[in-house]
Amino acid sequence: MMKKIKQVLAKIPVPFFQNPAPVVAILPLEGVIGSGSRFTTALNLAGLEDRINQAFDVYNVKAVALAINSPGGSPVQSELIMRRIQRISKEKKVPVYAFAEDVAASGGYLISLAAEEIYAHEASIVGSIGVISAGFGFSKAIEKIGVERRVYAAGDSKSILDPFQPEKDKDIKILKELQKEIHDFFKNLVKERRGDRLKGTQKIMFSGQFWAGNEAMKLGLVDGIGDIHTVMKEKLGEKTKFKRIKEEKGFLKSLFGMSVSKSKISDEILTTLESRSLWARFGL
Repeated sequence: MMKKIKQVLAKIPVPFFQNPAPVVAILPLEGVIGSGSRFTTALNLAGLEDRINQAFDVYNVKAVALAINSPGGSPVQSELIMRRIQRISKEKKVPVYAFAEDVAASGGYLISLAAEEIYAHEASIVGSIGVISAGFGFSKAIEKIGVERRVYAAGDSKSILDPFQPEKDKDIKILKELQKEIHDFFKNLVKERRGDRLKGTQKIMFSGQFWAGNEAMKLGLVDGIGDIHTVMKEKLGEKTKFKRIKEEKGFLKSLFGMSVSKSKISDEILTTLESRSLWARFGL
């Protein structure tokens, strides 16, 4: 009798919710990295925090995949985002994998260091581990049109690198020292996270140069070539499902975004131009 009961029970299908398919939460990270006051659509921790939490809270999530498409930006915001993802991954015991799309350069690459493994497409642009500062000098222009620049400051370095005054060797030295400090921070972070996987020389890897996917893999900056769906199904199985975390744009946010001041429009134009210049460095 017991044998027959066991045979009958064995034929009863197990409810799908008792053995659900593994889920990968895809967290898109696209755009220039910076504070919200500078770039209204920029990636920053304040704007991403809810979406990061959502990714790790997806039902039956077995991994979080970072879909990175960024030319970089603020090193501070880049590290804040990277550390937050890294911390939650450890707390939730959910692994993170990063995937470079068109470009994961500078701060974009820094964010990818949150992952246990980094992947790229063969045509992805990866690297640009360096620090840059660019601007314009208008001292000859205002002299030509008869404008006199007047600056009054308390503090010898308060007017450092004023674009309306000629460059000073002292100012350039201060800037280069600052850049070196930030560059060292970036290099140490890459070495901390990539460790023995790095194969290239520091002189090459940390020169600010960038590479396509295969060369980045040879240098140890990425672990392999592949896309999110292919790689994650190889790791978790063909039944793996994917949940893309999208930015929520409520009605009120859209409504208020319809009316902006002229000064706001001017700011948007300038930030758009700055954003475009960052993308243009990589031919995008």
